[in-house]
Amino acid sequence: MRIGIIGGGVIARLVLEHRGELGGVEVAGILGRSDASRGKPLAASFGVPFVTSLEALLALKPDAVVEAASHDAVRQYAAPTLAAGVPVIVLSGGALCDDALREQLEQAAEKAAAKVAASKRPLLYVPSGGIGGLDALKAVCAAGADEVEIAVTKPPAAWRGIPYVERLGVDLDRLAGATVLFDGTAREGVPHFPANVNIAAVLALAGIGFDRTRLKVVADPALKFNTHFITVRGLTGTIRLEFESVPAPDNPKTALLACYSALAAIKALGSPVRYGT
Repeated sequence: MRIGIIGGGVIARLVLEHRGELGGVEVAGILGRSDASRGKPLAASFGVPFVTSLEALLALKPDAVVEAASHDAVRQYAAPTLAAGVPVIVLSGGALCDDALREQLEQAAEKAAAKVAASKRPLLYVPSGGIGGLDALKAVCAAGADEVEIAVTKPPAAWRGIPYVERLGVDLDRLAGATVLFDGTAREGVPHFPANVNIAAVLALAGIGFDRTRLKVVADPALKFNTHFITVRGLTGTIRLEFESVPAPDNPKTALLACYSALAAIKALGSPVRYGT
């Protein structure tokens, strides 16, 4: 299976480093915004093509495309990729908080699926990222879910450079203890943290939606790892999950688990056997 990658960051590097372990996966090429993209030297170092347009990436005949860049990349590239009949793995799931965009992509995936009916691959695939338990969440929702909550708790460094946090006037270097930066619905909160809380979006998409999923964002100077707490309540009972994740070495805003989730998604896409969802 040939994979195209949008973005030249830590996930692209990880895919390139582990492609031999993914069951015959070949990286067809990397798409960056311009020749100044860090994806260009990354591609060169691994001997794969680097391009700056979606047309050029699709010309390399990928069997699937992995979006590993940003919400803007989802808005710009996902729909035309699906329209070309190529499956898209979306890692910046927070972009789908936009109902119009999500509906556009779902419709594009349905149209593409009708054209490539022989393929058993999902056309639009949003992996679980830096969390898990989505199988159980879906089961609870099938029976009737009353409440879904997630607390995204990270060291202060992970929240630097975010306009919303800067507007709060919080001095991240002088926190005396855990400080709540946001507490509300996923609908309200996800757009404020486009590179940090994609997991809340995935939870909402797999569960009871953005308006009913509660999100709390916390900066805690006592933490070494990104730590996420999920609570699901419903007819089947209560589920409590805790994920203590090592930050990605090159990007403290991203959990290393989220990076490896991309690899697992690629492997699942090319496999005729799947355990769990």
